[in-house]
Parts: sequence; structure tokens; C-alpha cells
Amino acid sequence: MALSDLARDFRSAYLDHEELTAQLRAWEAAHPHLCRVQSIAVTPEGRDVWVAIIGVEPDRIRPAMWIDGNMHAAELAGSSVALAIAEDALRVHLEPDSLDLSPAMLERLRDVLWYVCPRISPDGGEAVLRTGRSVRSVPRDARVERGQPRWIHGDVDGDGLSLAMRVQDAGGEFALAREFPGLLVERTLDDEGPFYKVYPEGHIEHFDGKRVPSPYFLGDNPIDLNRNFPWSWAPGHEQAGAGAFATSEPEARGITEFAVAHPEIFAWVDFHTFGGVLIRPLGHAPDSKMDQEDLALYRQVEAWMTEHTGYPTVSGHDEFLYEPDKPLRGDIADFAYNQRGALSYTVELWDLFARLGMPRPPKFAQFYERVTRADLVKLAWWDRDENEGKTFPPWRPYEHPQLGRVEIGGIDARVGIWNPPLHELAAVCASQAHVVLRVATLAPRLKIGRVVRRPVGQGITRVEVKIENDGYLGTFGVPSAKKLDFNEPCYATARVERCELVDPGAAHQVLGHLDGWGHGLHTGLNLPAYPGTRGTTNAGWAVYLVRGTGTLDIRAGSCRAGFVTARIEI
Repeated sequence: MALSDLARDFRSAYLDHEELTAQLRAWEAAHPHLCRVQSIAVTPEGRDVWVAIIGVEPDRIRPAMWIDGNMHAAELAGSSVALAIAEDALRVHLEPDSLDLSPAMLERLRDVLWYVCPRISPDGGEAVLRTGRSVRSVPRDARVERGQPRWIHGDVDGDGLSLAMRVQDAGGEFALAREFPGLLVERTLDDEGPFYKVYPEGHIEHFDGKRVPSPYFLGDNPIDLNRNFPWSWAPGHEQAGAGAFATSEPEARGITEFAVAHPEIFAWVDFHTFGGVLIRPLGHAPDSKMDQEDLALYRQVEAWMTEHTGYPTVSGHDEFLYEPDKPLRGDIADFAYNQRGALSYTVELWDLFARLGMPRPPKFAQFYERVTRADLVKLAWWDRDENEGKTFPPWRPYEHPQLGRVEIGGIDARVGIWNPPLHELAAVCASQAHVVLRVATLAPRLKIGRVVRRPVGQGITRVEVKIENDGYLGTFGVPSAKKLDFNEPCYATARVERCELVDPGAAHQVLGHLDGWGHGLHTGLNLPAYPGTRGTTNAGWAVYLVRGTGTLDIRAGSCRAGFVTARIEI
């Protein structure tokens, strides 16, 4: 069955958990030899965190790509992009002519394994899709310290949605925009009123009838899954959203356990929204502290990202800290790079700032704080003309049981701010898939090269077996990953039938890591001032002395690079 016949509209709609599950199951049912679906965690609300394993012989260890999305509940476009990448990974085997890839790239992609987790937070995604309420990651709160007044998000007027409430107040921080009816903008000294305070739709727990607490985006959903991973984890008083302890949440724990069990993951892409940017390591230090060979590899990814999406690439430390000199802790991409040795990066999908025509600030993260009144008015008109008014619905009067007269509605960030409009989703999916497929071609690839047999007398044969890596990356993945304990060097193991090894202790031979041929970009290699490349560091030899006639079976490789085998007649 053609893949187009199996598609569940993820390129033109944001799927709920049931629809997303149906898409994965459809691929699995139609192509069981290429797609297997596995649950790596079950949420407190009973939803599975799915991983689709895509590739021939899924149990055969070999270099693998990890793709994830929708860790933050409202960032639904990440799920669509992850599903699009999964579909293109299937196309590599089923419909290769439909992909804009060279034969050389397709040939390499056929041996890459894919682990695709399209929705890390199914509970959060479901809450956002159904109600529109603001959820950072998961709609739950297991804290015991809950005695302070706080906002609880929820539908108070019975329309099924939980959006925003505005209350007229002389001390309000917002005023009405003259250029667009109903639009609230940041108040200035020239404004004459009326003025408004803006709160989430819901009610106040422990309300004393007088003091309204300030809303906080983690107020009734205190977990940020992207602060719950074990790399550089810090408690909540140091890192907001951290959780009770590293991997305290089943979603983060399931991913961490899967990653540890699969050292073959050599590259890792984490999809978020919004902004239109690729964020690469380091997250905790400047580029001067980064392995420079790693940095050259990221320049190649940057070149592809620029070509196919127009998104810039920035250092997480240099351009994407929310507070100066305060790196994010417990981040999944940092975990993937620093602890799992993967070529990892994060993409913030949906280039809203470019759509608004905003000039790029000195640091990319400053985009989020530099949206002007004029930018917001432009967004409102765009929403009306091109987005069916999804982002700025009308306000409706309501008598709130705690606050009295309020107006509800006004802001629905799901489609237009948090995520791209539906008519642009397919283009976002396609452009990111173009990049990710190219990143996958960087995989190391082991092969059995030459086999040399030399009789040495007395019924003994010297067998020399050359094991080669003809992949872009070395068998270690990114160069800095060599230091990781699990990242073992390549080895060869021999077994014999109807013959014997002269030295049985030589059955297991350590070959060491094997370099790839790739260097990344801007390393000076193209300048022929001093011609030369690496030596034969991409190959190793296993040598055996065999007595008699029979077969010599060789298995060579490592837990990260995978294994190749050869049966040699003696």
C-alpha cells in the first residue's frame, strides 16, 4: 500500500493521541518488516509514549537516528514534523524516487535505523488540543507544598476551552490597540484607557477575596520535561520546572532508559516551537570550550539547515540563554550530546519573527522579548487575513464567581503563535525532513574489506581480515564522544568450525576506533597549501593463524557502530 494511502493528515492538522497512535499502527500493519511500534513509558493518564523503530532488520545493531517532538505540550508541530520524518524514512525503502536525494545518499540511508518519538508528552498535548489551556509539559501537579494562592487553569464559562480572561483595572498593564479591535497591547504613557489585567481562564485556589496572585506558567503544572533529564540536573529552586529529581517523570525516564540501552544512537534531533532556529551545543559554555572537531561537524548541519529551511544556527550558550550566565539544566539535547555522545541539536519550528519582519537582535533569544506593539498589530491582521482569526478570537463578557465582571477569550496561541498555521505545516515538515535525512547520511558504516589467506606451512593458514569504516563519522560518532565509557572501540571475534585457532586467545582482538572520512566544514582541508589527509585510520586488521581446513566466522564492530560478519573458507 502506498504511503500516501496510509497518511492521517499530520501534514495539515495537529493529531490527537488516538489519531497519532492510529498513524503509527497503520505503518506497522502495512509494513511490519520496516516499522515496529514500541511503548517506552505510560503516562499517569494512561497514554503510551510511542517510539516507531524504522528500518530493515530492526534488531540488528547499527547506527541510529533519534527524533523526538512535542515535549512541551503546546508545541504540536514537533509531532507533525517527527511523523513526516518517519514517513520519509519509510520512503527510503518503499518509494525512494519520491525523495530529493542522490543515489549515494539513498544507499547510505538504507542501512540507518530510526527511532522516532513523535510526542513525548501525550497528556500535555491532549490537554492543549482539547481545551487550549496553557501547559508547559504535563497537566499534573504532585507537589505537596500547595498552600499558597495560585491560579488553576480551567474552563469557567462552559464552552470547553480554557483561554484568557481580561479584567478592567486602572492599574492594568495592557491597553486596547487602536489599529485592531479587541487586541490588547502593552500599555504606554500615551494611552488613555481603558486598561486591563490579563489572567488565564480559571479560578484562584485559596483566594482571600482581595489579593489576586500573579499568574505563573508553571503554577498548576510545575514540570518542564526539558529540565528533568540527568545532564547537569538541578533542583527547582535553581532550575524552574526541574521536577523532584532527575528523571522523576515517566516520560523523561523512559527516554533516558531507552537511550542508555541503545548506544548506537549517533545523532539526535529534538523539535520544539517556536522561533525558526537551530540551537546546537554547547549549552553551558562558549564555543571556545567546545571540541573543535565537533564544531566543524555542526557547521555542516548548519549549512543544510540554512539551505533547506532558512533558519539560522546558534550556540545554546551564546545566543539562547534566557538569563545571562545561567545555562539551562536537565535539557534533553544537552543530555544527548554530553552523556550519550550524539550529534544532537534542537529546532524551534515556525519562524514567526521573520513573518513579522523583525530585525535580528544581538542574541537570538532576545527576539521573544522584543516584540513591539506594531509587531503585535501586524500579527493580528495576519491572523485575520491568513489564519482564519484563530489566534485572536473575540472577547465575551462573563460574571466570574471570584473576580466579578470579566471578559473571556481573546487569545488562543495554539495555531499562529505556538504552532504554524495549518496551511503552512506541510512546508515546515518537508523542509525539516530534507535536513534530517541528510544528517542521517553522516552515519559511520562498517564493512569487511579485504580477506587475505597465506599458507605458512604445517597445515597452518594466516588469515588477515580488513575491517573498514567508509562512513562520514568515525565509529565513535562525534569526536568528543570517544571519552564516554560506553563508547567502546571496535573489536573482532572469531569462531571456527572443523579447524582450530593456533592461539585460541587471539579469537578476540581489539581494533580500536576507526575514523570516518568526514571533517565537517571550514577545517582548511580544501586549501591545497600542504596536501595530505589522514592515514589509514579508517581501517583495522584482525589476524588469525588457523590450523586445518574449515570455516572461520568473523564478527567485527562495536555497540555504537554496529557489527559486520564474514564467513571465510579455509
